Amino acid sequence: MLTKQKKLVLANRFRGMLPVVIDVECSGLDPTTDALLEIAAVTLAMDSAGKLYKDKSFAYQVEPFAGARIDPEALAINKIDLTNPLRYPIPEQQALRRLFAKIKACVDELQCQRAVLVGHNAWFDLAFMMAAAKRCRIKAIPFHSFTSFDTATLAGVALGETVLARALKRAGIAFDINQAHSGIYDAERTAELFCYIVNRF
Repeated sequence: MLTKQKKLVLANRFRGMLPVVIDVECSGLDPTTDALLEIAAVTLAMDSAGKLYKDKSFAYQVEPFAGARIDPEALAINKIDLTNPLRYPIPEQQALRRLFAKIKACVDELQCQRAVLVGHNAWFDLAFMMAAAKRCRIKAIPFHSFTSFDTATLAGVALGETVLARALKRAGIAFDINQAHSGIYDAERTAELFCYIVNRF
């Protein structure tokens, strides 16, 4: 458990917002027609020296919503087999409600006002999260509705690289291309990259 002093340091670091790294895997590129297939999240915390580090990780496999478009090219990239008997997806609404409840608990614990999405090309993840929440008629969304931290942009400025694998290599963070496009793997590597950049600012 973080001390009150540490909580307040993190709460003040990003104007009352708690950075939460999100990675989504989808059945295409259009958040209004294509399905969320995986959602992964990594919350961050701050040590007594003011350095960010990965805290909690959450991941859910998601059932495509009724009528969702499934693009075979997208599945070929993210390597998700919707017929795999070892895949245990839950309905989109259930996945979002579970994730949002966990993030809200972290926001409250760390005395922040709300979460802010961190992602590599964050606009993509935020657009899918917002579209899914709208589809599920979920109004209590813990994330800021339009502000986000984009590690592609941050890495371009700090490291001269915008591709995740290349930015991680430049930062000296291990990256296994064979595990890429797994929601939780990409989210955890993105979290490490974000912490690396922020801690050296």
